[in-house]
Parts: sequence; C-alpha cells; structure tokens
Amino acid sequence: MMTDSLRLELQRRLAHLLGEGEARAITLLLFEHIGGLSTVDVLTGRDAELPEETKEKLRAAARRVEQGEPVQYVIGKTVFMGLELKVSPAVLIPRPETEDLVRLLISENKGLNDGKVLDIGTGSGCIALAVKHQMPDTRVTAWDVSEKALEVAHHNALKNGLDVKFQLKDILLPQQSADHFDIIVSNPPYVCTSEEAEMERQVLDFEPHTALFVPDDDPLRFYRAITLFARQHLNSDGKIYFETNRAYADDVAELLKTNGFIKVQVVNDQFDNQRIVRGVISL
Repeated sequence: MMTDSLRLELQRRLAHLLGEGEARAITLLLFEHIGGLSTVDVLTGRDAELPEETKEKLRAAARRVEQGEPVQYVIGKTVFMGLELKVSPAVLIPRPETEDLVRLLISENKGLNDGKVLDIGTGSGCIALAVKHQMPDTRVTAWDVSEKALEVAHHNALKNGLDVKFQLKDILLPQQSADHFDIIVSNPPYVCTSEEAEMERQVLDFEPHTALFVPDDDPLRFYRAITLFARQHLNSDGKIYFETNRAYADDVAELLKTNGFIKVQVVNDQFDNQRIVRGVISL
C-alpha cells in the first residue's frame, strides 16, 4: 500500500468522527509526531519511505483517536503559551481559556522583579512554567495533590529548562506554611457533577476526574480554600487570579470581596465567557 493511500485511509477513518478538516489536521499531526515527517514531507511523497513498523504505529494511533482518546494523549504532548509540554491521563490537557488567564497575569505584572508566585493545582505545570518562561525573574512554586501529575510537571520543567519548585500539597487540608507570595494563581476543579451529561465523551473517558469535578452542593469548595489561604499568605497588595466555571464567576468574585479583596474584576475569555476572576488583597 502506498503511504499516500495510508494518509487517505487514516483521514477517512477519522472523518466520520471529526469532520474532514479536523481529520486531515490530526492525520498530519500523527505523521509529524509518530512518523517524524512535516506536512510538506507528507504531501510531497516523502512519507512513502516510512517502514512498515511506523505505518502500523500510525494506524494504531488513528484507532485510539477514533475511539475518542484526545490526540494530545496519543502523541503525548501539547503546546501551551509556546512551550511544548508532555501530557498524560494523569493531567488535564491545557485549554485556550487557561492561556487567557496566564496572559492576563503576565500583562498585569511585567514589573514584578524577584516576586514570588504560587500556582495551586498545577497539573501539567502549564501555568507555572508559562509564568516562569515569560517572567524569568520570578520565583515560582507549584502545588498539586497528585504525585503522578507532579511527575509530569517536573518532566516539563526539565524539558524546557525552567526552574519551578513543585510540592505535593492538598489545599483542602490545613496548610502550615511560613511562605508569602506576591501572586497566587489557580485553575482548580470547577465542573459540577450535574454538568457531566453535557461534556464530550473524550473528556469524561480520558481526563482525570479529580482535576475536573466538584460536588453540586459545594461548587466553590476549592475557591473558598484558596481564598482563605491567600488571605494569610499574600504579601501587601498581593494578587489572586482564578480560572472559573462561567456559571459561578460572579460568586467567586463575591467570595473575594467578602474576604477582604479589592479591585475585584471578572474578565471574559476569548470565547466571551466569564472565565477569569482577579483581585488584590487589602491588608
């Protein structure tokens, strides 16, 4: 079988699930990361030289995508704020909305020299690493409750040559810490269990539920814990940045206000959803 026919075979296999355009894009992505070939290579016939073993790996990868597995898990990586990051089912796949959160944080704190930043619930390390990459003079610490997630985050830090301090911490437990920070940022679990029926199967079947869901009767569980911690551990004029469920952005903003934060603002993401809440501690 000619490799060009293999490309068309994979595209047809995925098209019924993804549509023609996305199927083509993902097929080329698989050729790039599994076959080591660029789009130009594939479209100009250089992929005909691929060994049969590689062709079988491509078919196996396409089957995984066809079964609903996110392509980022299939190829084991994604790109976030210009950084190539390893991802696995131990961590959420970073979303464009989270890039909006990081861009806002960076744009408002460009002059923060030697400042201390804490990322709570770091997952793949995407937020912490992007902040360190864009603000190299900051000292960044990142917490997660999952050892497997921290292994992924640590790998990403080493791969990108970024110095971030990772710690195994559960923000829902009492924290004994003398550290103070200039910025606390978090994209905590915020999807209510009742929203599960509305979610895509590839998210429900493959991404870690502990990083996604909160009980319907306590949707602000993590925001409350982080806000209380921030009250005690932010420096004067320290800032907090949250990614939120768009249905609860106003509630998170009110939570900050009632806990002594000022200049509280709800910011829309690139899809015009209320997704980011930020505030400044008033000491």
